[in-house]
Amino acid sequence: MNQAAKPETFPTPEVSEPPPKRPFKLNPALCALALFGLACLAGTAVVLWPQAAGPGGLALLISITIIGAILLLSLTSGRLTPAEAPARLFGAALDADPIPCCITAADGSVAYVNPGWRRMFGHSPAGGDVLPVAGFAGDAETAQRLYRLVRAAGLKEAREEELKLRGVAGKWVHVAATPISPQGHTSWRVTDASPRRPLMPGVEGQRHSVVVQFRPMEAARQALLPLIEGGPRIPRFFQDAPVGVALIDGSGKIFEANTAFASITGADPKRAWEKSLFELLRDQSAQETRARLTSLRIGEVSRAPVDVRFRPGNERTAQLFAGRLNPSEAGGAVHAIYLIDTTGQTALETQFAQSQKMQAVGQLAGGIAHDFNNLLTVINGYAELLLQRTPATDPSFRDLNDIRSTGLRAASLVRQLLAFSRQQTLEPQMLSVTDLVADWSVTLRRLIGDRVKLRVEHGRDLWPVMADPTQLGNVLINLAVNARDAMPNGGTLTLRSSNISVEETKAQGHVLMPTGDYCMIEVEDTGIGIPKENLGKIFEPFFTTKDKGHGTGLGLASVYGIVKQTGGYIFPESEVGRGTVFRIYLPRYVASATSEPAKMSEPERPQAPRDLTGVGTILLVEDEDAVRDFAVRALTMRGYRVLSASGGEEALDLVHSHEGEIDLLISDVVMPSMDGPALVKAVREIKPNLRIIFISGYAEEAFRNSPDRPEDFHFLPKPFSLKQLTTKVKDVLEAG
Repeated sequence: MNQAAKPETFPTPEVSEPPPKRPFKLNPALCALALFGLACLAGTAVVLWPQAAGPGGLALLISITIIGAILLLSLTSGRLTPAEAPARLFGAALDADPIPCCITAADGSVAYVNPGWRRMFGHSPAGGDVLPVAGFAGDAETAQRLYRLVRAAGLKEAREEELKLRGVAGKWVHVAATPISPQGHTSWRVTDASPRRPLMPGVEGQRHSVVVQFRPMEAARQALLPLIEGGPRIPRFFQDAPVGVALIDGSGKIFEANTAFASITGADPKRAWEKSLFELLRDQSAQETRARLTSLRIGEVSRAPVDVRFRPGNERTAQLFAGRLNPSEAGGAVHAIYLIDTTGQTALETQFAQSQKMQAVGQLAGGIAHDFNNLLTVINGYAELLLQRTPATDPSFRDLNDIRSTGLRAASLVRQLLAFSRQQTLEPQMLSVTDLVADWSVTLRRLIGDRVKLRVEHGRDLWPVMADPTQLGNVLINLAVNARDAMPNGGTLTLRSSNISVEETKAQGHVLMPTGDYCMIEVEDTGIGIPKENLGKIFEPFFTTKDKGHGTGLGLASVYGIVKQTGGYIFPESEVGRGTVFRIYLPRYVASATSEPAKMSEPERPQAPRDLTGVGTILLVEDEDAVRDFAVRALTMRGYRVLSASGGEEALDLVHSHEGEIDLLISDVVMPSMDGPALVKAVREIKPNLRIIFISGYAEEAFRNSPDRPEDFHFLPKPFSLKQLTTKVKDVLEAG
């Protein structure tokens, strides 16, 4: 079996014998110095003892001294002292270096330029050498890069940038600024950075003959850099850009990518070039991207983006732009890819679309609930009338009671629909969340059973809120029941309350919730959790993951509607296998200067049975015949005289023709031709003190916001029972 080839190594040769001794050479400088010293000593001796030497000897010594001095000067004038050697050699190397180089002082002035610098930049208008800040183009991009270089030089930091030359169209150079002295001197070196085609299969360009060993990908890429460094590449300016930038070949192979590109796509930034762009995208996005790249012509940049999604595990979204750099003989191409992260924008659009859909479904549910309330009013009302006339021993009594019970259950479902559509009647009061949670915790413990532990954590000094305590109790009940069903083997249900300030609201990151002060209620369980694909659907009506017959799908829909109608916000967070938490944000109640301070709600006390019979004349206006007939019979049984009309025009005729007093007007709000508010306006021109009760399947709040509403009226929502109708009439007449 063949073994992998090992890289060739070159062993160090063994030393078999000592190196030969260098031949002895006389140093002329030392000889001249010695000769000069001897001549000086001899001259001194002749001066001190002139009798020891004749005139000839004196002349000979003087000549030797002069010759030694001349020889020493001539030899040392062309040599370097030890201190001068590095500086002279460094200067000579820079002069001979073909790479343009300039050295600037701390104040930015030129201390040195080599001939290569003068060949590239010439001379300044004043005749001197060109400064680094004056040799490059004046466009905004180049100026910004040049500023970073100058700033780095001032801070004595090394930096590199790619700049465009002045006066040479499309000419880019690589500039490196390096501090070289404690006094602030900076070396500026300029190398060519003009783009050339990458050396790839099927692409024309300069070729190099190299020998490459097979090493890990990072090392192999470093070895192959000479092949592509002369071609298209990402400038260093874009490495830290917030936009993803990459270069790919015709097959989608990435051979250059910046940090943002790796972050958006989820690729390893150190190994991004191992992946194909199409491997990072989902199938649909990969097909659209491939089609867009194929359609581009040479030098063309796509105007319209491609909305792309990435492989499972990377939930980011992005817009992809592309530009084709050069053709390929093999049918491929080199493309520049640009990615703009749109994850936040997509999340906002999804939330907005979900809100719009919920509003549309809510309007539909409200319309259905209105019509259904009329039917339930008749069904439940006549069932009550029959039960009052049927003794308990009658065999039909049980059947009538089942009809009434079923009708009440149907009315409960309609209330949930109205809660979801935010069209139910609320009775808001200023209340304490701490008291609310404490009051309902007893009921919640009975609902969740013994296998689920209820833990309550109250916040301190909670702000008051304005809400309907009964409806908020229904919110807690629905969430608790769902939590119980999510913990079939038992677990813990935790209720928490706390204040959320303006600063904390901003940190929450909920784009659809305005900043402000809120009181937050958390309902957390340790159940099975909600899958991510279902998390965005849980508030939709009739959506349920429970088995058939174990849920209507209106529980969370009504929770959503109650919270939204109260002016609050609710956000779920869940992880499969770890549980779910619902966070409810209720606005802090602050009494205005003009309004009277609201009183805290108090628990209702049981009332003794009261007499609901009465006297007086009532005008009843209802376009639904069955509802009108039931109401007439119910009021007549309690002793009232009832005038009935099926519409507004008929009711006006009765007001004009009736000779006696009319004590109360009961009218439906929505009627054909003339609706309830228009009827009341016309009647009060005749009888200004007439008391009014409106009945409707819509919410009282929606009617109160109408510009045509009367100043003083009472409201009774449908479906109403016999007792509710007679009690309301009794209260209004006694109050008058």
